[in-house]
Amino acid sequence: MLELLPLFWGGFWERDETMKYEVNVVFHKDVFKINGNNIIIGISSKPKKGKANLELIKKLAEYLDCSSSHVRIISGFKSRRKIIEILEK
Repeated sequence: MLELLPLFWGGFWERDETMKYEVNVVFHKDVFKINGNNIIIGISSKPKKGKANLELIKKLAEYLDCSSSHVRIISGFKSRRKIIEILEK
């Protein structure tokens, strides 16, 4: 089992240098809030053919100042509640 290292601003790092967050998606609103390891983000794309997930990844990468290739969805591909992983920069 991996040891988790808590961060003071939310989320947590695993020993393999990834950070995981729980994300709640809100449609048709412009919202971005971080509460601990929970992120509430608003997107404008409709959840069709992965467009909403792509917009989510791009917004998170832009806000966290990393490449979109470092952000990936681990679970919740068809749900408003997702677990995302951010790889080391």
